[in-house]
Amino acid sequence: MERTSALNTLDNSTRGWINGFIGVVIFSGSLPATRLAVMEFNPVFLTMLRATLAAVLGLCLLWLFKEKRPARNQWAPLAIVALGVVIGFPLLTALALQYVTSAHSIVFIGLLPLATAVFGVLRGGERPRPVFWLFSILGSALVMGYAFAQGLSAAPAGDVLMLLAVLVCGLGYAEGATLSRSLGGWQVICWALVVSLPVVAPLSLMLAPSTFTGISLPAWLSLGYVSLFSMLIGFVFWYRGLAQGGIAAVGQLQLLQPFFGLALAAGLLHEQVSLGMVLVTVAVIGCVAGAKRFAR
Repeated sequence: MERTSALNTLDNSTRGWINGFIGVVIFSGSLPATRLAVMEFNPVFLTMLRATLAAVLGLCLLWLFKEKRPARNQWAPLAIVALGVVIGFPLLTALALQYVTSAHSIVFIGLLPLATAVFGVLRGGERPRPVFWLFSILGSALVMGYAFAQGLSAAPAGDVLMLLAVLVCGLGYAEGATLSRSLGGWQVICWALVVSLPVVAPLSLMLAPSTFTGISLPAWLSLGYVSLFSMLIGFVFWYRGLAQGGIAAVGQLQLLQPFFGLALAAGLLHEQVSLGMVLVTVAVIGCVAGAKRFAR
């Protein structure tokens, strides 16, 4: 009986890692795609429209599978998820990418696993060992040091916006991961999108440009990617992976996101990825990996 149970757990864990990996790969294209889109779309309009499109699709999925409405005590956490990953992170990154390249912004994503862990401590009552905080402070210092070296004092807006984006996303990830245990993986993002729909849909109409003439095909494709993949499909795999394989374990896959993102920025946008940028990214990933190891 115990052996059978262990095999079932292993199989479920493996599925969690596969789903989580797919989610991370999908998310890795978000910043390069957003960078392309904000070159021709207003960043606030882009944020509202991508959420609206994803919310309509999420509502269709919930109706198709006849999902029950969340319990009363689940609506507040869903609102936090919506504010963090449906509105907050997309809006802040879209604004930031008006000032910095996607390659530069991806360095900050190396802090996302750490932000998720910190909010896991605050929301879940975990008590990491002191070494955890040593790695946390070191990783933060590396990111801030890199930002200052790249001219933070001359153009601080992009770096500050990216730091805020990481914070709200970490909160949304931690809240959504906890909620997925009771509500279900893909249901979390679908209901969070539905929660945001009464806000983002009217704003999309209000902020829509008078004409879409002159919008290039790459911008439209980028809008489609961040709406369908970054806002919905990626979260379906991500939250399912967290629910199947465990938040702490599968969450470590976020450490791969900067590598994938830098490769996409260099390959698709022809942005320069300096050796220093790569070294900082690797160092931050090492710090976050150390913090994760001593999280308990």
